[in-house]
Amino acid sequence: MAMNKKVADVHEALQGVENNMTFMLGGFGLCGIPENAIAQLVSLGVSGVTCISNNAGVDDFGLGLLLQNHQIKKMISSYVGENDEFERQMLSGELDVDLIPQGSLAERCRAGGAGIPAFFTPAGYGTEVGEGKEAREFNGKPHILETALTADFAFVKAWKGDSAGNLVYKAAARNFNPLMAMAGKITVAEVEELVPLGELDPNQIHTPGIFVQRIFQGVNYEKRIEQRTVRQKA
Repeated sequence: MAMNKKVADVHEALQGVENNMTFMLGGFGLCGIPENAIAQLVSLGVSGVTCISNNAGVDDFGLGLLLQNHQIKKMISSYVGENDEFERQMLSGELDVDLIPQGSLAERCRAGGAGIPAFFTPAGYGTEVGEGKEAREFNGKPHILETALTADFAFVKAWKGDSAGNLVYKAAARNFNPLMAMAGKITVAEVEELVPLGELDPNQIHTPGIFVQRIFQGVNYEKRIEQRTVRQKA
């Protein structure tokens, strides 16, 4: 019989979260971010944390809320250009930042979930990204050694899920979420719709429940758009 991983709410889902932990947070821009989990992290007031995320949200939403409260000690990210407070903290030395090429960040998360400790990639060779890293040549091309990423908690957001933790992402929300869901010691999934076990088509499941320890139905999703671009009226 499948294990029931459903918890009552975000408060129960984040039990065990402490200061100085490392968190992975799914999402791309503001698409598919775990809004409920982030709000709870703000409420808990945890500090000194390391956040692994493609980006740092915006000034007043997403991870930007944690940055406002100076709860984040270090950001491991790829794109952070939409957050003025992030820029200020980085330039002032308040925030430790590790900027990683986006593909390398994705693969480092995937490797962590797959049990692969490190891999070679050409991305970043000859730049600051490659400084101090082992380099080897493959097929006549130089590569650098990148290590896998894991986290104490991975927080992901899905469209649908069931009590066994099986997840289905919708459209572009299937970004870093599936990769990070694999790489957390404890993976917490928040979903827009929590359905009974057996309702999801096994052929459509993106993240198998084996990777998820806790799941709950989220509430009050704002789903803010980072940069709204519309066509001029004719």
